[in-house]
Amino acid sequence: MPAQKVLTRECALSRRALPVDDLIRFALGPDGTIVPDVDGKAPGRGVWVSLSSRDVDGAVARKVFARSLKQNVTVPAELAELTRARLEQRLTGSLGLARKAGQLLTGATKVKSALESGKALALLTATDAAPDGLRKMLQARRASGAEETLPHFQLLSSDQMGLALGQENVIHAALIDGTAAKSALLRAQRLARFIAQPDE
Repeated sequence: MPAQKVLTRECALSRRALPVDDLIRFALGPDGTIVPDVDGKAPGRGVWVSLSSRDVDGAVARKVFARSLKQNVTVPAELAELTRARLEQRLTGSLGLARKAGQLLTGATKVKSALESGKALALLTATDAAPDGLRKMLQARRASGAEETLPHFQLLSSDQMGLALGQENVIHAALIDGTAAKSALLRAQRLARFIAQPDE
């Protein structure tokens, strides 16, 4: 079978053509304000920037949105923070859907068991998790033999995870293979890439 063609767009900051999975789209709102279009589906013209908070800040500083759209636009100074918030919202929404589909486990015992049995697709730990609890989960992940292939994310606070899952004090969660879980994994990967700071 022929290889699928990778859809690309030009990053407005670097002027490089990149796969859309490596970019984030910004749309022009009705009031002339630039807004994050994290699903890439908003109508009208858009501006694509590399999936990085640093690059979004750079695009704001260098006024690339007005230049790309060839018109005056309003660009929030905190555009990178707004973008991160939208990505977090998409992740929490997809985690809730994964839970409803039975493809997300919570609770240290269940998560540890999923890791050790090889059933886990990914491990999520709250950003405010206790160091000892985190260490035990990472040990279980290591013991599974899948440390290199089973991603671990610390992206949301326990409050954010709890709100998404309709529970209190959610510290650890494991995604279990399934369509909803894979969608949540993709959301987590995009958020992780956005907030990562590359080595200097």
